[in-house]
Amino acid sequence: MVLKGRGADKPGSPERRVLFVCTGNYYRSRFAEELFNALAARSGLDWRADSRGLVTELGVGNLGPLSPQVATELANLGVRVDNRRGPMQLREGDLARADLVIALNEVEHRPLLHDRFPSWEERVEYWHIPDLDIALASDTLPLLERQVHALVRRLGSA
Repeated sequence: MVLKGRGADKPGSPERRVLFVCTGNYYRSRFAEELFNALAARSGLDWRADSRGLVTELGVGNLGPLSPQVATELANLGVRVDNRRGPMQLREGDLARADLVIALNEVEHRPLLHDRFPSWEERVEYWHIPDLDIALASDTLPLLERQVHALVRRLGSA
């Protein structure tokens, strides 16, 4: 995994960006985005997260702008979610603007990246966070929380 440099280590330089990618931008990537931004702000980390979905059209059954499990778990963690936007489709420009792109489940997302954004398939960091059709939120969200905490520590020491 290579972080793109933008000179963010220099005073007055722009924030660096991490982009979390999942299937529908309703559950995993939204949780990671909101938690990362809260943790980065608390620790003074000069990074900001965004999130997008690879195939948001598959989320026709999603109710509201954000998974209820995500909203509940973020509230339990003391993370206030002001941004109640709906899921957003991944575009090439989103990838290009990011300093680090993380797809949340390699088995699920690598083939989608290969099909839709082939030049990005090998430039993405892959995690192994299953969706709700494979694992319960009570198992997945704590795993994702640990991964995000580890990422904040890693970026803080880089």
